[in-house]
Amino acid sequence: MDTLISAAARALAAGDPLGALNRVALRDDAPALALRGIAMAQLGDFERARALVREAARAFGPKAPVARARCVVAEAEIALASRDLSWPQRALDAACTALETHGDWTNAAHARQVEIRRLVLIGRLDDAEDRIAAIEPSDLPPALRAVHELAIAGIAMRRIQTQVARSALARAVEAARRAGIPALAAEIDTARGVLNAPAARLLAGGIQRPMRLDEVEALLMSKTFVVDACRHAVREAGTVIALTRRPVLFVLARALAEAWPADVPRDALIERAFRTRHADESHRARLRVEMGRLRTALRPLAGIHATTHGFTLAPHTAREVVVLARPVEEPHAAVLALLADGESWSSSSLALALGASQRTVQRALDTLAAANNVQSFGRARARRWTTPPMPGFATALLLPTAFPTDQEQT
Repeated sequence: MDTLISAAARALAAGDPLGALNRVALRDDAPALALRGIAMAQLGDFERARALVREAARAFGPKAPVARARCVVAEAEIALASRDLSWPQRALDAACTALETHGDWTNAAHARQVEIRRLVLIGRLDDAEDRIAAIEPSDLPPALRAVHELAIAGIAMRRIQTQVARSALARAVEAARRAGIPALAAEIDTARGVLNAPAARLLAGGIQRPMRLDEVEALLMSKTFVVDACRHAVREAGTVIALTRRPVLFVLARALAEAWPADVPRDALIERAFRTRHADESHRARLRVEMGRLRTALRPLAGIHATTHGFTLAPHTAREVVVLARPVEEPHAAVLALLADGESWSSSSLALALGASQRTVQRALDTLAAANNVQSFGRARARRWTTPPMPGFATALLLPTAFPTDQEQT
């Protein structure tokens, strides 16, 4: 490797893409193409970056398997940064295997970190944790150690484990300081800000207030009866009754919790659950049926009593009933939560991350665009969607993930 290539590689490792381009911008050999592609990716021109990296991989050819594998890893990272989540995982696995076979442990670890970050992004936290467990962090260079700790913190925040997240971010700060890469330090600062920003709203007794992530964690660990509108469940002291697939029951449970200890009139429940202001006898009969189902579902934690005018919630042991609501009450809040990272997303990648059909996501985007909440650029398959971050709000409780429980009732 000549001196200019070595200097450009060192500049990229230090987070100086312009310095790297100054050294190789006029060269078209394979190493220079690869470094130019990585530099363009660091500058945010992902399309040009991907084209350069692919051209470099072709230029290296089959006689340079390690260099080609590094190009594959770079392309995977570019795909992740540009939110192309459908990028083929098998290619990254094959590249990682090739790097390990040839003893390039640092770039193999980098490939694993790219894979882990993708899994975290789409909410496959168990798979991400399995891959993290296979990595020895003390063997990583400072920059990769910081990325490793960021992934741990990201998982912990989605699982509402704030102390684990704070410890991981503290280690990430130290690793980023030793790496000396400003962009990495800025990413860690952003993650630390999430822990101090309002992550949800607490509704109790007609009063609402914002809650940080650590306050949410404390609430969910308490003996308070919580109707969790972020995850559509009812919780108390580690017991969880999931109502995700029973939306009518959840609407009724939330209405009763918001009014507790008072009752809720039958007509108000009908209007809220069945979306009609003109209740007739069929609606009242349906309400009795749904209330019977809700009474059965909530039996481990509470009863539901009929009153003269409506129904009231009666917890067995809890002395307080609250509703944990999303920071923003928006029908398409999960889409906004993903777009709030400031990156541009395709509708196919949003669908993959949310576990929904692309058509469902497209309808949500059209609705949000009509309300000027999101904007798009490009056309057809190159169309991307973005929105500015929601100011002052953490979005961890809106992101797709399985909610951890000690005991789950379904």
